[in-house]
Amino acid sequence: MPSTDAAEDLGLLSPGQAGSPVEAATGDAAYVRAMLDAEAALTRAQAALGLAPAAAAQAVTAAAAETARYDVRDLALRARSSGNPVIPLVADLTAAVAERDRQAAAHVHRGATSQDILDTATMLVAARALEPVLADLGSAADALARLAAEHRDTPIAGRTLTQHAVPTTFGLKAVGWRSLMLDAHERLAAVRAALPAQLGGAAGTLAAFHAFAEADGATADPDLGLRLLAGYAAETGLAEPTLPWHTLRTPVADLVGALALTAGALGKLAADVLLLSRTEIGELGEGSGGRSSAMPHKANPVRATLIAATARQVPALVSVLYAGLAAEDERPAGAWHAEWQPLRQALRLVGGAARDAAELTEGLRVHPRRMRDNLDATDGLIISERLAAVLAALIGRGEARQALSRASRRAVEQGMELDEALRQEPGIAAVLPQDRLRELTDPTQYAGSAGALVDRALRRTGAAQDPT
Repeated sequence: MPSTDAAEDLGLLSPGQAGSPVEAATGDAAYVRAMLDAEAALTRAQAALGLAPAAAAQAVTAAAAETARYDVRDLALRARSSGNPVIPLVADLTAAVAERDRQAAAHVHRGATSQDILDTATMLVAARALEPVLADLGSAADALARLAAEHRDTPIAGRTLTQHAVPTTFGLKAVGWRSLMLDAHERLAAVRAALPAQLGGAAGTLAAFHAFAEADGATADPDLGLRLLAGYAAETGLAEPTLPWHTLRTPVADLVGALALTAGALGKLAADVLLLSRTEIGELGEGSGGRSSAMPHKANPVRATLIAATARQVPALVSVLYAGLAAEDERPAGAWHAEWQPLRQALRLVGGAARDAAELTEGLRVHPRRMRDNLDATDGLIISERLAAVLAALIGRGEARQALSRASRRAVEQGMELDEALRQEPGIAAVLPQDRLRELTDPTQYAGSAGALVDRALRRTGAAQDPT
Protein backbone atom coordinates (compact mmCIF):
# COMPACT_ATOMS: atom_id res chain seq x y z
CA MET A 1 0.00 0.00 0.00
CA PRO A 2 1.35 3.48 -0.79
CA SER A 3 2.01 5.85 2.07
CA THR A 4 -0.94 8.04 3.05
CA ASP A 5 1.13 10.51 5.05
CA ALA A 6 1.72 13.46 2.74
CA ALA A 7 4.43 14.81 5.07
CA GLU A 8 6.48 11.62 5.16
CA ASP A 9 9.99 11.86 3.70
CA LEU A 10 10.79 8.60 1.96
CA GLY A 11 13.91 9.80 0.15
CA LEU A 12 12.31 10.67 -3.19
CA LEU A 13 14.60 13.67 -3.65
CA SER A 14 17.64 12.11 -1.97
CA PRO A 15 18.38 8.89 -3.90
CA GLY A 16 21.99 8.91 -2.73
CA GLN A 17 20.96 8.12 0.83
CA ALA A 18 17.78 6.16 0.06
CA GLY A 19 17.91 2.59 1.28
CA SER A 20 21.34 2.91 2.86
CA PRO A 21 22.04 1.44 6.31
CA VAL A 22 22.78 4.94 7.58
CA GLU A 23 19.36 6.20 6.50
CA ALA A 24 17.74 3.65 8.78
CA ALA A 25 20.26 4.25 11.57
CA THR A 26 19.45 7.97 11.62
CA GLY A 27 15.67 7.87 11.18
CA ASP A 28 13.18 9.25 13.69
CA ALA A 29 12.61 5.79 15.13
CA ALA A 30 16.37 5.39 15.60
CA TYR A 31 16.51 8.68 17.50
CA VAL A 32 13.64 7.61 19.76
CA ARG A 33 15.45 4.32 20.36
CA ALA A 34 18.63 6.22 21.27
CA MET A 35 16.81 8.61 23.62
CA LEU A 36 15.19 5.66 25.38
CA ASP A 37 18.60 3.98 25.64
CA ALA A 38 20.01 7.15 27.19
CA GLU A 39 17.19 7.34 29.75
CA ALA A 40 17.58 3.70 30.72
CA ALA A 41 21.36 4.07 31.00
CA LEU A 42 20.94 7.05 33.32
CA THR A 43 18.69 5.14 35.72
CA ARG A 44 21.02 2.13 35.70
CA ALA A 45 24.01 4.36 36.43
CA GLN A 46 22.18 5.94 39.36
CA ALA A 47 21.17 2.53 40.66
CA ALA A 48 24.80 1.40 40.57
CA LEU A 49 25.66 4.29 42.92
CA GLY A 50 22.72 3.70 45.22
CA LEU A 51 20.84 6.75 43.90
CA ALA A 52 17.93 4.61 42.65
CA PRO A 53 16.60 1.16 43.52
CA ALA A 54 17.73 -1.72 41.35
CA ALA A 55 14.06 -2.45 40.67
CA ALA A 56 13.67 1.06 39.22
CA ALA A 57 16.56 0.48 36.82
CA GLN A 58 15.01 -2.79 35.71
CA ALA A 59 11.58 -1.21 35.22
CA VAL A 60 12.92 1.74 33.23
CA THR A 61 15.10 -0.49 31.06
CA ALA A 62 12.16 -2.79 30.33
CA ALA A 63 9.80 0.06 29.49
CA ALA A 64 12.43 1.69 27.28
CA ALA A 65 12.82 -1.54 25.34
CA GLU A 66 9.19 -1.45 24.19
CA THR A 67 9.87 1.00 21.38
CA ALA A 68 6.66 0.18 19.50
CA ARG A 69 4.54 1.88 22.15
CA TYR A 70 6.12 5.31 21.50
CA ASP A 71 4.38 7.13 18.63
CA VAL A 72 7.04 9.07 16.75
CA ARG A 73 4.62 11.40 14.97
CA ASP A 74 2.77 12.16 18.22
CA LEU A 75 6.07 12.92 19.95
CA ALA A 76 7.03 15.29 17.13
CA LEU A 77 3.78 17.21 17.36
CA ARG A 78 3.93 17.45 21.15
CA ALA A 79 7.56 18.59 20.95
CA ARG A 80 6.39 21.92 19.52
CA SER A 81 5.21 23.08 22.94
CA SER A 82 8.55 22.32 24.62
CA GLY A 83 11.00 22.87 21.77
CA ASN A 84 12.47 19.37 21.85
CA PRO A 85 11.22 15.75 21.74
CA VAL A 86 12.69 14.65 25.07
CA ILE A 87 9.98 16.20 27.24
CA PRO A 88 7.03 14.35 25.65
CA LEU A 89 9.09 11.17 25.49
CA VAL A 90 9.88 11.38 29.21
CA ALA A 91 6.16 11.73 29.93
CA ASP A 92 5.37 8.62 27.88
CA LEU A 93 8.27 6.66 29.36
CA THR A 94 7.23 7.63 32.89
CA ALA A 95 3.70 6.37 32.22
CA ALA A 96 5.06 3.12 30.82
CA VAL A 97 7.27 2.59 33.87
CA ALA A 98 4.39 3.37 36.23
CA GLU A 99 2.42 0.53 34.71
CA ARG A 100 5.15 -1.80 35.95
CA ASP A 101 6.22 -0.12 39.18
CA ARG A 102 4.64 3.10 40.37
CA GLN A 103 7.54 3.94 42.67
CA ALA A 104 10.07 3.34 39.90
CA ALA A 105 8.43 6.01 37.75
CA ALA A 106 9.88 8.71 40.03
CA HIS A 107 13.37 7.73 38.86
CA VAL A 108 12.79 8.37 35.14
CA HIS A 109 14.98 11.26 33.94
CA ARG A 110 15.81 12.11 37.55
CA GLY A 111 18.31 14.99 37.74
CA ALA A 112 18.85 15.27 33.99
CA THR A 113 17.93 17.97 31.52
CA SER A 114 16.53 17.43 28.05
CA GLN A 115 19.81 18.33 26.38
CA ASP A 116 21.61 15.61 28.34
CA ILE A 117 19.36 13.00 26.81
CA LEU A 118 19.17 14.34 23.25
CA ASP A 119 22.92 15.02 23.02
CA THR A 120 23.66 11.53 24.31
CA ALA A 121 21.13 10.08 21.90
CA THR A 122 22.72 12.00 19.04
CA MET A 123 26.11 10.56 19.89
CA LEU A 124 24.60 7.07 20.04
CA VAL A 125 22.96 7.57 16.66
CA ALA A 126 26.23 8.84 15.19
CA ALA A 127 28.21 5.93 16.63
CA ARG A 128 25.75 3.42 15.18
CA ALA A 129 25.56 5.20 11.84
CA LEU A 130 29.33 5.33 11.43
CA GLU A 131 29.69 1.54 11.55
CA PRO A 132 28.41 0.93 7.99
CA VAL A 133 30.24 4.04 6.77
CA LEU A 134 33.53 2.68 8.06
CA ALA A 135 32.80 -0.72 6.54
CA ASP A 136 32.03 0.79 3.14
CA LEU A 137 35.15 2.96 3.21
CA GLY A 138 37.15 -0.16 3.98
CA SER A 139 35.55 -2.01 1.07
CA ALA A 140 36.30 0.87 -1.28
CA ALA A 141 39.91 0.97 -0.08
CA ASP A 142 40.25 -2.77 -0.67
CA ALA A 143 38.90 -2.50 -4.21
CA LEU A 144 41.16 0.45 -5.00
CA ALA A 145 44.18 -1.41 -3.64
CA ARG A 146 43.49 -4.22 -6.08
CA LEU A 147 43.10 -1.78 -8.96
CA ALA A 148 46.32 0.01 -8.05
CA ALA A 149 48.28 -3.21 -7.89
CA GLU A 150 46.84 -4.47 -11.18
CA HIS A 151 47.46 -1.19 -12.98
CA ARG A 152 50.70 -0.20 -11.28
CA ASP A 153 52.34 0.53 -14.62
CA THR A 154 49.33 1.22 -16.85
CA PRO A 155 50.15 4.56 -18.53
CA ILE A 156 47.57 7.36 -18.55
CA ALA A 157 47.74 11.05 -19.31
CA GLY A 158 48.30 13.22 -16.28
CA ARG A 159 46.06 16.27 -16.52
CA THR A 160 46.57 19.68 -14.91
CA LEU A 161 44.19 22.62 -15.35
CA THR A 162 42.12 20.33 -17.64
CA GLN A 163 45.02 19.82 -20.11
CA HIS A 164 47.45 16.98 -20.74
CA ALA A 165 50.55 17.63 -18.65
CA VAL A 166 52.91 14.63 -18.38
CA PRO A 167 52.25 10.89 -18.33
CA THR A 168 51.40 9.12 -15.09
CA THR A 169 49.94 5.70 -14.34
CA PHE A 170 46.43 4.63 -13.49
CA GLY A 171 47.89 2.71 -10.57
CA LEU A 172 49.16 5.95 -9.05
CA LYS A 173 45.77 7.59 -9.53
CA ALA A 174 43.94 4.63 -7.96
CA VAL A 175 46.29 4.41 -5.00
CA GLY A 176 45.75 8.13 -4.43
CA TRP A 177 42.02 7.52 -4.18
CA ARG A 178 42.74 4.69 -1.77
CA SER A 179 44.86 6.99 0.36
CA LEU A 180 41.89 9.34 0.70
CA MET A 181 39.61 6.45 1.69
CA LEU A 182 42.08 5.45 4.40
CA ASP A 183 42.44 9.05 5.59
CA ALA A 184 38.67 9.32 5.93
CA HIS A 185 38.44 5.94 7.64
CA GLU A 186 41.10 6.85 10.18
CA ARG A 187 39.50 10.17 11.06
CA LEU A 188 35.99 8.79 11.33
CA ALA A 189 37.19 5.85 13.43
CA ALA A 190 39.01 8.21 15.79
CA VAL A 191 35.97 10.47 16.07
CA ARG A 192 33.66 7.53 16.67
CA ALA A 193 35.84 6.25 19.51
CA ALA A 194 35.75 9.68 21.16
CA LEU A 195 32.00 10.39 20.89
CA PRO A 196 31.02 11.35 24.45
CA ALA A 197 27.97 10.96 26.60
CA GLN A 198 26.37 14.16 27.87
CA LEU A 199 25.36 14.72 31.49
CA GLY A 200 25.37 18.02 33.30
CA GLY A 201 21.91 18.77 34.57
CA ALA A 202 20.29 22.16 34.26
CA ALA A 203 23.47 24.24 33.89
CA GLY A 204 26.32 21.76 33.71
CA THR A 205 27.02 21.44 37.45
CA LEU A 206 25.33 18.06 38.11
CA ALA A 207 23.85 19.76 41.18
CA ALA A 208 20.47 18.05 40.95
CA PHE A 209 22.05 14.64 41.47
CA HIS A 210 23.67 15.88 44.68
CA ALA A 211 20.33 17.32 45.80
CA PHE A 212 18.45 14.08 45.22
CA ALA A 213 21.16 12.13 47.04
CA GLU A 214 20.94 14.45 50.02
CA ALA A 215 17.14 14.24 50.01
CA ASP A 216 17.42 10.47 50.12
CA GLY A 217 19.66 10.74 53.17
CA ALA A 218 22.96 9.88 51.51
CA THR A 219 26.24 11.15 52.95
CA ALA A 220 27.53 14.19 51.09
CA ASP A 221 30.01 13.15 48.41
CA PRO A 222 31.75 15.91 46.42
CA ASP A 223 32.74 13.37 43.75
CA LEU A 224 29.23 11.98 43.30
CA GLY A 225 28.62 13.79 40.02
CA LEU A 226 31.93 12.66 38.57
CA ARG A 227 31.29 9.06 39.54
CA LEU A 228 27.81 9.22 38.07
CA LEU A 229 29.15 10.70 34.83
CA ALA A 230 31.67 7.88 34.53
CA GLY A 231 29.02 5.27 35.21
CA TYR A 232 26.59 6.83 32.78
CA ALA A 233 29.17 6.90 29.99
CA ALA A 234 29.99 3.25 30.65
CA GLU A 235 26.30 2.31 30.50
CA THR A 236 25.86 4.04 27.15
CA GLY A 237 29.10 2.72 25.66
CA LEU A 238 30.20 6.26 24.85
CA ALA A 239 33.33 8.08 25.97
CA GLU A 240 33.38 9.88 29.33
CA PRO A 241 33.66 13.65 28.79
CA THR A 242 35.91 15.78 30.96
CA LEU A 243 33.16 18.40 31.24
CA PRO A 244 29.51 18.65 30.32
CA TRP A 245 29.54 20.09 26.82
CA HIS A 246 26.14 21.76 26.48
CA THR A 247 27.80 24.84 24.96
CA LEU A 248 31.26 23.36 24.41
CA ARG A 249 30.44 21.78 21.06
CA THR A 250 33.81 20.31 20.15
CA PRO A 251 32.35 16.77 19.87
CA VAL A 252 29.89 17.90 17.23
CA ALA A 253 32.52 19.97 15.42
CA ASP A 254 34.96 17.05 15.37
CA LEU A 255 32.27 14.74 14.04
CA VAL A 256 31.13 17.01 11.24
CA GLY A 257 34.70 17.92 10.38
CA ALA A 258 35.45 14.24 9.79
CA LEU A 259 32.22 13.90 7.79
CA ALA A 260 33.23 16.88 5.65
CA LEU A 261 36.66 15.37 4.98
CA THR A 262 35.01 12.08 4.06
CA ALA A 263 32.57 13.78 1.71
CA GLY A 264 35.46 15.59 0.04
CA ALA A 265 37.54 12.42 -0.26
CA LEU A 266 34.63 10.59 -1.84
CA GLY A 267 33.98 13.63 -4.03
CA LYS A 268 37.53 13.54 -5.41
CA LEU A 269 37.03 9.91 -6.44
CA ALA A 270 33.71 10.79 -8.06
CA ALA A 271 35.08 13.85 -9.87
CA ASP A 272 37.85 11.82 -11.50
CA VAL A 273 35.52 8.98 -12.47
CA LEU A 274 33.06 11.44 -14.00
CA LEU A 275 35.81 13.07 -16.03
CA LEU A 276 37.46 9.85 -17.20
CA SER A 277 34.16 8.22 -18.14
CA ARG A 278 33.17 11.02 -20.54
CA THR A 279 32.40 9.61 -23.99
CA GLU A 280 35.31 11.41 -25.66
CA ILE A 281 37.76 10.20 -22.98
CA GLY A 282 36.39 6.74 -22.20
CA GLU A 283 39.20 5.62 -19.90
CA LEU A 284 36.85 4.39 -17.17
CA GLY A 285 33.27 3.20 -16.88
CA GLU A 286 30.92 2.27 -14.06
CA GLY A 287 30.22 -1.44 -13.83
CA SER A 288 26.50 -0.91 -14.28
CA GLY A 289 25.71 2.58 -15.50
CA GLY A 290 22.33 4.19 -15.10
CA ARG A 291 19.74 4.55 -17.83
CA SER A 292 18.65 7.75 -19.52
CA SER A 293 14.92 8.49 -19.86
CA ALA A 294 15.43 9.83 -23.39
CA MET A 295 18.62 8.29 -24.83
CA PRO A 296 18.78 4.47 -24.83
CA HIS A 297 22.46 4.38 -25.76
CA LYS A 298 23.63 6.05 -22.54
CA ALA A 299 25.07 4.34 -19.47
CA ASN A 300 25.29 7.22 -17.04
CA PRO A 301 27.84 7.19 -14.18
CA VAL A 302 25.05 7.37 -11.61
CA ARG A 303 27.00 6.35 -8.50
CA ALA A 304 29.72 8.91 -9.17
CA THR A 305 27.02 11.50 -9.81
CA LEU A 306 25.32 10.85 -6.47
CA ILE A 307 28.65 10.96 -4.65
CA ALA A 308 29.47 14.28 -6.34
CA ALA A 309 26.12 15.64 -5.16
CA THR A 310 27.01 14.73 -1.58
CA ALA A 311 30.38 16.45 -1.83
CA ARG A 312 28.59 19.67 -2.78
CA GLN A 313 25.98 19.52 -0.02
CA VAL A 314 27.93 18.53 3.08
CA PRO A 315 30.11 21.69 3.35
CA ALA A 316 26.98 23.85 3.57
CA LEU A 317 25.59 21.68 6.35
CA VAL A 318 28.92 21.79 8.18
CA SER A 319 28.88 25.59 8.19
CA VAL A 320 25.67 25.53 10.24
CA LEU A 321 27.18 23.07 12.70
CA TYR A 322 30.43 24.97 13.11
CA ALA A 323 28.40 28.08 13.84
CA GLY A 324 27.06 26.25 16.88
CA LEU A 325 30.46 26.58 18.52
CA ALA A 326 29.57 30.18 19.31
CA ALA A 327 26.74 29.14 21.64
CA GLU A 328 25.94 31.45 24.53
CA ASP A 329 25.64 30.83 28.30
CA GLU A 330 25.52 27.36 29.86
CA ARG A 331 22.78 26.16 27.53
CA PRO A 332 21.85 27.97 24.31
CA ALA A 333 18.63 29.05 22.64
CA GLY A 334 18.61 28.11 18.99
CA ALA A 335 22.24 27.12 18.42
CA TRP A 336 21.67 23.62 19.81
CA HIS A 337 18.32 23.24 18.06
CA ALA A 338 19.87 24.25 14.73
CA GLU A 339 22.25 21.29 14.88
CA TRP A 340 19.76 18.46 14.78
CA GLN A 341 18.72 18.27 11.14
CA PRO A 342 22.03 19.32 9.50
CA LEU A 343 23.94 16.73 11.52
CA ARG A 344 21.52 13.96 10.63
CA GLN A 345 21.55 14.98 6.97
CA ALA A 346 25.36 15.05 6.89
CA LEU A 347 25.46 11.54 8.34
CA ARG A 348 22.92 10.34 5.81
CA LEU A 349 24.62 11.93 2.83
CA VAL A 350 28.04 10.57 3.75
CA GLY A 351 26.55 7.17 4.54
CA GLY A 352 24.90 6.99 1.13
CA ALA A 353 28.04 8.21 -0.64
CA ALA A 354 30.22 5.65 1.13
CA ARG A 355 27.78 2.93 0.10
CA ASP A 356 27.91 4.15 -3.49
CA ALA A 357 31.71 4.36 -3.43
CA ALA A 358 32.01 0.75 -2.29
CA GLU A 359 29.80 -0.35 -5.19
CA LEU A 360 31.49 1.97 -7.67
CA THR A 361 35.04 0.87 -6.94
CA GLU A 362 34.15 -2.81 -6.87
CA GLY A 363 32.66 -2.65 -10.37
CA LEU A 364 34.84 0.03 -11.96
CA ARG A 365 35.82 -0.85 -15.53
CA VAL A 366 39.29 0.24 -16.68
CA HIS A 367 40.11 0.74 -20.38
CA PRO A 368 43.92 0.74 -20.82
CA ARG A 369 43.66 0.94 -24.62
CA ARG A 370 41.78 4.22 -24.44
CA MET A 371 44.30 5.49 -21.93
CA ARG A 372 47.10 4.66 -24.37
CA ASP A 373 45.25 6.24 -27.31
CA ASN A 374 44.66 9.43 -25.36
CA LEU A 375 48.35 9.66 -24.51
CA ASP A 376 48.97 10.09 -28.22
CA ALA A 377 46.37 12.83 -28.61
CA THR A 378 49.05 15.55 -28.60
CA ASP A 379 51.42 13.70 -30.95
CA GLY A 380 54.22 13.57 -28.41
CA LEU A 381 53.84 17.03 -26.90
CA ILE A 382 52.98 15.43 -23.55
CA ILE A 383 56.62 14.38 -23.28
CA SER A 384 58.13 17.83 -23.88
CA GLU A 385 59.28 18.13 -20.25
CA ARG A 386 61.57 15.14 -20.71
CA LEU A 387 62.93 16.45 -23.99
CA ALA A 388 63.64 19.85 -22.46
CA ALA A 389 65.80 18.23 -19.78
CA VAL A 390 67.71 16.04 -22.24
CA LEU A 391 68.25 18.77 -24.82
CA ALA A 392 69.34 21.31 -22.22
CA ALA A 393 72.21 19.02 -21.28
CA LEU A 394 73.21 18.67 -24.95
CA ILE A 395 72.77 22.15 -26.47
CA GLY A 396 72.09 24.46 -23.55
CA ARG A 397 68.89 25.44 -21.78
CA GLY A 398 68.04 28.52 -23.85
CA GLU A 399 68.65 26.93 -27.22
CA ALA A 400 66.77 23.79 -26.14
CA ARG A 401 63.73 25.83 -25.12
CA GLN A 402 63.70 27.73 -28.43
CA ALA A 403 64.07 24.54 -30.48
CA LEU A 404 61.27 22.82 -28.58
CA SER A 405 58.99 25.83 -28.91
CA ARG A 406 59.51 25.97 -32.67
CA ALA A 407 59.06 22.22 -33.05
CA SER A 408 55.93 22.21 -30.92
CA ARG A 409 54.31 24.94 -32.99
CA ARG A 410 55.24 23.12 -36.19
CA ALA A 411 53.78 19.85 -34.85
CA VAL A 412 50.47 21.51 -34.01
CA GLU A 413 50.19 23.59 -37.18
CA GLN A 414 51.21 20.83 -39.60
CA GLY A 415 49.71 17.86 -37.74
CA MET A 416 52.96 15.97 -37.32
CA GLU A 417 54.44 14.14 -34.37
CA LEU A 418 56.88 15.99 -32.13
CA ASP A 419 59.86 13.78 -32.92
CA GLU A 420 59.39 14.44 -36.64
CA ALA A 421 59.13 18.17 -36.03
CA LEU A 422 62.29 18.11 -33.91
CA ARG A 423 64.25 16.35 -36.65
CA GLN A 424 63.64 19.42 -38.77
CA GLU A 425 65.39 21.61 -36.23
CA PRO A 426 68.99 22.48 -37.15
CA GLY A 427 71.49 20.70 -34.95
CA ILE A 428 69.05 18.31 -33.28
CA ALA A 429 69.83 15.33 -35.50
CA ALA A 430 73.52 15.76 -34.73
CA VAL A 431 73.01 15.31 -30.98
CA LEU A 432 69.98 12.99 -30.95
CA PRO A 433 69.87 10.01 -33.36
CA GLN A 434 66.42 9.14 -34.69
CA ASP A 435 66.09 5.98 -32.57
CA ARG A 436 67.01 7.87 -29.40
CA LEU A 437 64.63 10.68 -30.27
CA ARG A 438 61.75 8.24 -30.80
CA GLU A 439 62.56 6.56 -27.50
CA LEU A 440 62.53 9.90 -25.69
CA THR A 441 59.11 10.80 -27.12
CA ASP A 442 57.47 7.52 -26.06
CA PRO A 443 55.00 8.61 -23.34
CA THR A 444 54.86 5.14 -21.80
CA GLN A 445 58.52 5.44 -20.83
CA TYR A 446 58.19 8.60 -18.75
CA ALA A 447 56.42 7.67 -15.53
CA GLY A 448 59.17 8.68 -13.13
CA SER A 449 58.71 7.10 -9.69
CA ALA A 450 55.03 6.29 -10.23
CA GLY A 451 55.53 2.55 -9.74
CA ALA A 452 57.63 3.00 -6.62
CA LEU A 453 55.08 5.43 -5.19
CA VAL A 454 52.31 2.90 -5.78
CA ASP A 455 54.32 0.21 -4.01
CA ARG A 456 55.00 2.45 -1.04
CA ALA A 457 51.40 3.59 -0.76
CA LEU A 458 50.13 0.01 -0.88
CA ARG A 459 52.26 -0.82 2.15
CA ARG A 460 50.00 1.46 4.20
CA THR A 461 47.48 -0.62 6.08
CA GLY A 462 44.38 0.42 7.93
CA ALA A 463 40.90 -0.18 6.60
CA ALA A 464 42.37 -2.37 3.87
CA GLN A 465 45.24 -4.84 3.67
CA ASP A 466 48.10 -4.79 1.19
CA PRO A 467 46.95 -6.95 -1.76
CA THR A 468 50.53 -7.84 -2.62
